[in-house]
Amino acid sequence: MRVQNVTQVTEFQLLGFQTLGEWQALLFAVFLLVYLLTLTGNVLVVAVVSQDPRLRSPMYGFLQQLSFLELWYTSTVVPLLLASLASWGRSISFSACMVQLYFFVFFGATECFLLAVMAYDRFLAICSPLRYPLLMSPDACRQLVALCWLTGVGTGLLPSLMISQLDFCGPNQINHFFCDLPPLMQLSCSSAHITEVAIFVLSVAVLCVCFLLTLVSYVFIMSAILRIPSTAGRRKTFSTCGSHLAVVTIYYGTMISMYVRPSAHLSPDINKIISVFYTVVTPLLNPVIYSLRNKDFEEALRKLMRRQGLRCGVGAGGQVCRR
Repeated sequence: MRVQNVTQVTEFQLLGFQTLGEWQALLFAVFLLVYLLTLTGNVLVVAVVSQDPRLRSPMYGFLQQLSFLELWYTSTVVPLLLASLASWGRSISFSACMVQLYFFVFFGATECFLLAVMAYDRFLAICSPLRYPLLMSPDACRQLVALCWLTGVGTGLLPSLMISQLDFCGPNQINHFFCDLPPLMQLSCSSAHITEVAIFVLSVAVLCVCFLLTLVSYVFIMSAILRIPSTAGRRKTFSTCGSHLAVVTIYYGTMISMYVRPSAHLSPDINKIISVFYTVVTPLLNPVIYSLRNKDFEEALRKLMRRQGLRCGVGAGGQVCRR
């Protein structure tokens, strides 16, 4: 038996948007603003749903879980992107890269499952209102949420373990702004065919199945909306469902185009643009579309802000806080 000496790569260089040169400062400002807005919006959703007893329905419980997830999902990628744009450091160790890859897949898969559950929840609420309280009981909701998170944990293990077993002997430059599956497989100096097939099958199982379930739920929802006698009621419900479906389509569409495709790869620049949508844009859009445009949520937010404003004020002796 002949043993080959392979020098393993111990760290990677993330090229990010290095080719844009002078535009990196502008991109840093834009991505930083979007990131701060994303954190603010999702923290508001988590806080308001937790504080207001009127928002105890399954829909708002799932929205709270989605916003909590988005905080971690976007924070897995964006801080490293900002560091790269600011030239604070483009190096990432092999182990840190695998950890980032695991959490990215874990949170991304969990979001797919949650979006499918949320669509199913709306389907039951609109199409089976009499059975809805029984089918979406508090226990059932907790079980669905736990299933989403646990399935996400398992989904993240397979790609990260398989990628970590590949040989990386150079070059060590990842033409991306985070440790993603396609560029890592391209850098491997060992055969990645089995890994590519396994990840393709997993992507089809998670992305396509969840998207189809979500799409079918919205088809039934739209069919039920068309039977609403009131024109104003139809318009209002169509507007809400249309916004939801637009965000879901952007998320699933970009993810599917990235991970469910033939072995012929798109250019690295197009890959980065596609990745920006599901790592930066949709985490910002989700709290805006699902919650901040909702009248009940807006009222709960205003109530919370008024309560906070009345609690503390400025008096003669400085700041005075009252119950």
